[in-house]
Amino acid sequence: MTTSGAPSEPAEFRDAVASLHDATVRREIEIGSIRPPQRLAPYSYALGVEVSPPDDGDASKVPTDSSGSAFGRLVLLYDPAGQEAWNGTFRLVAFIQAEVEAALAADPLLPQVAWTWLSEALRVPDSTTESTPPLGKDEPAVRALGGTVTATTSVRYGDIAGPPQAHQLELRASWTATGNNLAPHLEAFCEVVASAAGLPPAGVTALGSVQFS
Repeated sequence: MTTSGAPSEPAEFRDAVASLHDATVRREIEIGSIRPPQRLAPYSYALGVEVSPPDDGDASKVPTDSSGSAFGRLVLLYDPAGQEAWNGTFRLVAFIQAEVEAALAADPLLPQVAWTWLSEALRVPDSTTESTPPLGKDEPAVRALGGTVTATTSVRYGDIAGPPQAHQLELRASWTATGNNLAPHLEAFCEVVASAAGLPPAGVTALGSVQFS
């Protein structure tokens, strides 16, 4: 099944999908429903997330792909019987791709930094710490977080449009949600997309956009 809201779907799954629509994200983020992958779970739902300048383009556009600075996909998988590898019934699968500057792409710590964006957004403590701080009521509870971060450089040759070199960051991750309120998980995911796009922290205005008198 790939749609959500049908009466035949489990109430727990419908509630989880509905909770995604309660997420609050910054205005540069555009979100739209996309077709989820098949055969990964009995029930699935997917969202496309894109960073774009304010008032640029149609906000209702479904971002299945993007030529912008960063975009991503967040897929919700639900198996009422649970899966051993998940350690739960809800699994979230995330993908983020972002264009990065050459200097940043050359930094060997870039993958580690990108993974820190995700783990901090999800409030997952560092594995090197001895104690695990309790999760607050507004923080997503996460199990079995894992993934990969890849930094690549593409060089164009011959008659191919675009810059001679392009640098990209890709993050792939998945984790298990312990409840069916998934709004905090989507908000955390959007925080990472915003960080990958190089946006300033929410509530902070970049100096380049300020007009000085």
